[in-house]
Formats: sequence, structure tokens, C-alpha cells
Amino acid sequence: MTVALMWEARAVPGRGEDLLAWVRSQTLAERPVRRETFRAPQDRVLVITWWDAAYDAELPELPEPDGELVTRAVHRWRFEPVSEEPER
Repeated sequence: MTVALMWEARAVPGRGEDLLAWVRSQTLAERPVRRETFRAPQDRVLVITWWDAAYDAELPELPEPDGELVTRAVHRWRFEPVSEEPER
């Protein structure tokens, strides 16, 4: 089974590049199958990691950045894939 972990943070205004650099420097205790990093307006950074694991498996996650860097607590979500076809 595959599970995707999403991590999203909003930097203090004007510190988006600092947050992006901080995220890029973070390593996880295990290597995910895939890891992608995105940025968006309002100095937001999103990281999605894919794991070959059960939905409720204990997986390494990115930590909270320093409070001086972000405007709020990190948002975290966990997703599992679904079929593109509707169930009948």
C-alpha cells in the first residue's frame, strides 16, 4: 500500500526563501519512495512524501520549523490513493 504525507507551512512575510531553504536541508530518518517540494504565494511551502507503508504506519515526518520562521503551526495531512474508477 502507498500512503502520502503532506506537510505545509507559511513563512513569516518575506521569509519564504528561508523556509524553502530550511525544508530542503531537512533529512528524514528513512528515505521515502518519493519526495517533492512546492512553493506558493504568501510564502507557503508544501512537501509531499510517498511511502510504501500502511495508512497508519509510523513514518518519519518533517519537524516544526523555528517559530521565528513561520506564522502558524505546520499543517499535516495523510492520504491514501483511491481508484480512478468509481466503485460499483
